[in-house]
Amino acid sequence: MLKQIKIVLVEERREDAWFDFGLRQLRVGEVRFYRVTDFLTGRWLFKVCSDKEMGRVVVKAIKCPPGILFAQLEGDSMIFQRSTLEGLLYDVVSLACVDEEGRVRRHNVKSLEDVPDVIKRSFEVKPYDEVTGREAPGKHVVALCREGDEKGMITLFLLERAWPLSPVPPDEKAKSLNLLALIKKLEKASVEEVRRAAAESFELTADEVDALLANLEGEGKIRRLDGGYVKVVG
Repeated sequence: MLKQIKIVLVEERREDAWFDFGLRQLRVGEVRFYRVTDFLTGRWLFKVCSDKEMGRVVVKAIKCPPGILFAQLEGDSMIFQRSTLEGLLYDVVSLACVDEEGRVRRHNVKSLEDVPDVIKRSFEVKPYDEVTGREAPGKHVVALCREGDEKGMITLFLLERAWPLSPVPPDEKAKSLNLLALIKKLEKASVEEVRRAAAESFELTADEVDALLANLEGEGKIRRLDGGYVKVVG
């Protein structure tokens, strides 16, 4: 699924300034801007500030997809710091959640077992004390990125802060996109043909295909034609 997140560098500044709220200081270093298209949540613009002196990288969301929840992430930052492991920076794993009043909050993951599988499959996760050499209240688990892997850091931001806010599960969205691509490839296809091809290519049942088709039709991405055919819109 992560291959469907498109991250493109759009501007690079060899020297720029930013305010680091963690350090409560104005810092100077390299700054890069990335345009991101996330298949699950939409379009983003990120600012990545590299503080080589302090061994810190600040990843900040400066433009988010529309919506009440995502709007609360605008200006939100994730900090990656130098670990005791050579060449690796760490982020304390904290996942977004929504309280009873609709406000976006975060909670730190307490154990390795509580880390979402999509993060564990793509990043190395370890106990906080193992990669820092110290203990800190409320900090339990970290995810590791290679120094300079700013696209990986942005991906972690999405997985921790954005994906938990999505009303559609990642697996279901990925299946919808696969089915949409299949219909587009077939051009004009009957529902039976789509079911058969989806079963062969993605091991989807007829009921799963019908549910996904209904969702795609509701989103205006496909339309039904006479004779039991479907076609991609646009």
